[in-house]
Amino acid sequence: MSLRQVYQRPAAELIGCADCGLVQMLPPVPANAIAECVRCHRPFAPPARGSIDSALALTVAALLLLLPAASLPLMRVTSFGVPRRNWLPTGVEALWNYGFASLSIVVFIFSIAIPFIYLGLMIWVLGGIRLGLTASLGKLFRWTAALRPWVMLEVYLVGCCVAYTRLESIGSVGVGTGGWCLLAATAAAVLATLKLDEQSVWDALPPHGASSIGKQAISCETCELIIDARNERSPCPRCGATLHRRKPDTIQRTLALVITGYLLYVPANLIPVLSVERFGRPDPSTILSGVHELITNGLWPLAIIVFTASIVVPLVKLFGLTLMLIMTRLRSRRGLVFRTRLFRFIDRIGRWSNIDLFMISILVALVQFGALTSVRPEPGAIAFAAVVIITMMASRNFDARVMWDAASEPAAGQRA
Repeated sequence: MSLRQVYQRPAAELIGCADCGLVQMLPPVPANAIAECVRCHRPFAPPARGSIDSALALTVAALLLLLPAASLPLMRVTSFGVPRRNWLPTGVEALWNYGFASLSIVVFIFSIAIPFIYLGLMIWVLGGIRLGLTASLGKLFRWTAALRPWVMLEVYLVGCCVAYTRLESIGSVGVGTGGWCLLAATAAAVLATLKLDEQSVWDALPPHGASSIGKQAISCETCELIIDARNERSPCPRCGATLHRRKPDTIQRTLALVITGYLLYVPANLIPVLSVERFGRPDPSTILSGVHELITNGLWPLAIIVFTASIVVPLVKLFGLTLMLIMTRLRSRRGLVFRTRLFRFIDRIGRWSNIDLFMISILVALVQFGALTSVRPEPGAIAFAAVVIITMMASRNFDARVMWDAASEPAAGQRA
């Protein structure tokens, strides 16, 4: 049974675009067709890419594989004849023992807690739909949508690869059973996401969309259900989210977070994020010096990935959101579609900046050989983690629909 066979949209229904706010009629979507917003070209209903059985099976496989990934050694390194191993929770413990409790909590939440919670909720939702028990699943699926950007298994895996290359200069490195299980769990989770057609899942959950409604309507920003505007500030009947015409105080919150991101970006890149101590001589390393080390070792692909994720992506997010805020303030119509697509892009790529944070947690856990060689975190890592989280929060708080609202209003000097 495919996801689209769970609930077949019987006729055209109203739907509100989450990116530009336009309420429009969505016709029945043929197989292998893509319905797009007529104004900003945001895809509404992509073609069904798999069945609910395959998405559910892959999610179950990811959860089962994540269990040994968290309980078996990920990597091992031998230096000066001394072996060291690390587990998924080891980096969390090492950061905590060094007095970096905030970093320890961040790594635990992103690499362990949220992935387990997300996969468990997805199994509950997909299994419930498969069994026809759809009551109250909307709220759970809303939580999975909120958690998805913070599930960082792929990012952690790339951080493992970067750590592996840096460990090769210290000693003999090998991948443990937990590491291979982590690779398989990540692959299964990614495939489950690719197989999942979120719009069809929402279509399978009651109540379904309406074909007509009054003159004033609002769209749920989570499940895109059209509701009469008189129900604003009440819970959405499908997903339980509080209904708002637009995200409350979106401009003010985004501006505050963007300014904070700019202020933290400089120390995050100038202050060392880790220090490698060999024979009692510390060698502090910033993010840029880490990129330079990868280049020196001939690892250009990884150097490009780390430079892009840790240096370029935060700047793109900050500059992009700044542009959107300024153009919204000016009520400009220039490049509205481009700005909307840019917003979608930066909202999706922000989590990849955590590669360096995960790499640091792995190195701190593994490279502890007393006076011979050791790695310890430095304060720059706190500033860097804060930049990543704050820029992600900024894009999550920004409501792209206000750009279209502002462009449709006359400027202050043009008002009657």
